[in-house]
Amino acid sequence: MPKKSLNDADYAGKRTLVRVDVNVPLEDATITDDTRIRAALPTITTLLDGGAIVTLCSHLGRPKGKVVPEESLALVRERLNQLLDADVIMAPDCIGDEVAALREDLRPGQVLMLENTRFHPGERANDPEFARALAGDAELYVNDAFGSMHRAHASTVGVTDYIDECVAGLLVREELDKLTPCREASGDGFVVILGGAKVDDKIDAIRELLPRAEKLIIGGAMAWAFFKARGMGIGESLCTCDSLQAAHEILDGMGDHLDRMMLPVDVHIVQVEPDTGEMRVAPADAIDKGWDALDIGPDTRVLFAQAVRDAEIVFWNGPMGYFEKPPFDEGTRDLARALAETDAYTVVGGGDSAAAITQMGFDDDMSHVSTGGGASIEFVQGDDLPGVDALDDN
Repeated sequence: MPKKSLNDADYAGKRTLVRVDVNVPLEDATITDDTRIRAALPTITTLLDGGAIVTLCSHLGRPKGKVVPEESLALVRERLNQLLDADVIMAPDCIGDEVAALREDLRPGQVLMLENTRFHPGERANDPEFARALAGDAELYVNDAFGSMHRAHASTVGVTDYIDECVAGLLVREELDKLTPCREASGDGFVVILGGAKVDDKIDAIRELLPRAEKLIIGGAMAWAFFKARGMGIGESLCTCDSLQAAHEILDGMGDHLDRMMLPVDVHIVQVEPDTGEMRVAPADAIDKGWDALDIGPDTRVLFAQAVRDAEIVFWNGPMGYFEKPPFDEGTRDLARALAETDAYTVVGGGDSAAAITQMGFDDDMSHVSTGGGASIEFVQGDDLPGVDALDDN
C-alpha cells in the first residue's frame, strides 16, 4: 500500500470521522440489499474495539443538494444498530451546532451516523467551508468508501485538509490490493469484459484497456451502438446519440487494436412494434425493424465463455443484457458461470455486474467482487483516484 491504512494508525481514544459507502438500494422505505453496510462493518468494528470515538458520514441517492426525506440515512442507522454491538445515534444533519454538540458528547463504544452529506450542495462542489464543518473535531479520518473514491467531493477529499491523519479503511485497502493485478495486467491472458447501456460511459476504459488486453469483450446495449456505427440495422434496440458517437470515435481512432475487440455474433430479440412479445434469436446483422435486442445470443455466449476460460486475468464491468428480466439474463448468467469455472484471476467491477452475479449465486466463485463500479473501472484503466490521492503517504 502506497498510502497509510487503518493498520498503520493509532486510533485509541481518537475522535474519528469515517467515510463509508452505504448508498444502498431502497424500495418502499426498506433496504433491499445491505451488502454495502456489511462491507463497512470490519473497519467500524476495528475502530470500536480499539477505543476510537466513531462518527460516520456517507451519501445516499442523488438529492442534488437539497433535503429529500426519502433519502435519509435513518434506515441505514437502524440497520447498523442491528448489526453492531454498539449504540448508533442518528444526527439531524451532517454539519451545524447541534451536530457539533453530539460529536463532542460522543464516547468510546458509541457511533454517530451523520445525515446524508448530499443534502448540502457543498458536498459535490467540494466546498472548503462545508468540508471544514464536516471534519469538525476529528483527529483521524478513515476513508472506507471505495465506491466514492473516484469523486473529488468534500467528504472524500476536502475534509483531509482539516484532519491531521488521513488513512484508508480496511475495505479500501482490500479493494486496492485485489484490483491492482488488473491495473497492472497487459498482453496475452488479460481479458476485459465491458457491458451495460452506453459506450460513452466507458469510452475512456475502452481507449485505455483495448491496447492492453488480449481480448476486450463488448456486450449489452454497448454492442448495439457498435453495430449501428458499422452501418448495421439494430431495429428498436437501445442506442443513444452519445453512445453512437462514442462508438464511431473508437472505430475511427483505434484501428490498430480493433482485432482485439469481440462483439456479439447473434442476439436475443423481442418484437416490440407491434408489441407481440414474440422472441427469437437472430444473427447480429439481422435485427429487423420493430425488434429490440435485449441480450447476447447462444453462439455469442459460447465464444465469450471460451475467451474467459482461456484467460489468466479477467476484469468484468457491466451485464450482457437486460438481466433483470428473464430470459434475457441468460447471457450474463452463462458468462458468470464461465468466470466461476475458470482458473483465471477473476474480478467483477461492481455496479450491475456485481449485482447480477450476486443475485445468480456466483459471487463466492470470483476472486474478487468490487463494491465500486465507477471507481473500480477507473482504477483498473490506470486513472488516479482523488479519494486515494488525498490520503497520507505510507
